[in-house]
Amino acid sequence: MIQRVLIALSFVIATVTHSLGSTPASDKLDGWKMTAPRDEIRPHFKCLSNHGPGNTCSYVIRTDEREGLHGAWTKTFSITGGKHYRFRVLRKTEGVPMPRRSALAKITWQDDKGRLVKNDNPTNQKWLRSGTSTHRPDYPLDRGTKNGWTELSDIYKAPTGATKAVVELFFRWAPPNSRVAWNDVSLKDVPEPAKRIVRLASVHLRPRSEERTAEGNCKVYAPYVAEAAAKKADLVVLGETITIYGTGLSYAEAAEPIPGPSSRYFSGLAQKHDLHIIVGLLEKARHLIYNVAILIGPDGKIIGKYRKTCLPRGEADGGVSPGNEFPVFQTEFGKVGMMVCYDAFFPEVARQLTINGAEVIALPVWGCNPELASARATENSVYLVSSTFTDHNQNWIKTAIFNHEGEMIQQAKKWGEVVIAEVDLNRRNHWHGTGDFKARINRGRPNWVVERQGR
Repeated sequence: MIQRVLIALSFVIATVTHSLGSTPASDKLDGWKMTAPRDEIRPHFKCLSNHGPGNTCSYVIRTDEREGLHGAWTKTFSITGGKHYRFRVLRKTEGVPMPRRSALAKITWQDDKGRLVKNDNPTNQKWLRSGTSTHRPDYPLDRGTKNGWTELSDIYKAPTGATKAVVELFFRWAPPNSRVAWNDVSLKDVPEPAKRIVRLASVHLRPRSEERTAEGNCKVYAPYVAEAAAKKADLVVLGETITIYGTGLSYAEAAEPIPGPSSRYFSGLAQKHDLHIIVGLLEKARHLIYNVAILIGPDGKIIGKYRKTCLPRGEADGGVSPGNEFPVFQTEFGKVGMMVCYDAFFPEVARQLTINGAEVIALPVWGCNPELASARATENSVYLVSSTFTDHNQNWIKTAIFNHEGEMIQQAKKWGEVVIAEVDLNRRNHWHGTGDFKARINRGRPNWVVERQGR
């Protein structure tokens, strides 16, 4: 009985100390307020003057020995609907394993009565077409980190009906005795950012040369790359393992170093036509063979390569090795990731490429369920460009360009067709009920629980 009383008393003392000793003076807060969903999960708040990179007040939230605490610094900014605003804040955490989920910023656009406003942006019309869409909160993205401080920033067009923006700097679900410091917060009107228009192309072709050689198969693509260039494509995607198709070569016989004869041929085409090329080859790296996609720039240089991670039975039994990295490459027009054929059957590859920053994912592919390719595009809000050897009439994967909704905005229906689509990489994909979904992926996705448990 005495032990229970002492435990209860210690909790009361801790609660009183928390409520009395953690409230900064209001004259230091510049309009910021301390909020929590419930008092029993309220963390501790503190303002550190002349602190951080901005040499301004750092708004600190920390947890104690309890888990699951949840609170935010909140401030309302006056804005003008229809204008563009750049939000920026710096964040530094201690003892936080997943800052992307625990320490995030949220901007809610409201009218003068504190209500959500109508969404001015086109929403995803493939699903839930009824009803009026309200503008859901925006979640600024994590950018670079310097000296332990991570920048969260983005540019937004304030909805027409909005007169204020409610900024919340959260700290939630973090371990006991951890903390976050927020510094140098700003929301400033800026000019409208330019669109980032890119023309994506794909070739629908079975590259079976008369010579039935690897070299001959490469040369089959020359006029189609030229056609893509004539259509002003920035990127053209070609097929998977093109040097083996119809040649009768084994994986080992078709494999070559990267760079090698085939990659050098396509480097010449890329340089000649001033565009990016993605093509699927077989790579020989010491004693190992990989199914790869390579990205070549307009200068003819190899920007990067991806080694196929998920191998079907034939490749595994044939001695091909899987890759284990998910690189994303910066190009002149945006960030590009690659996956190959069977990778599209599994959500992890496209998701990891998206986490790493991919805006466009290329898919050289022999065959795949088209609904899975569509899912990879829509669940990650990326443009996906596929090039296949599968006949259009077989009701299987298409040579196509998929948009953020997973729809084929262009698809090839005959052999030798070069399809092309013009897209804006700065376009946000707004969904009913969730808003800009891509910005929410890193805020909402779980940790890889199965992998973490070694299963």
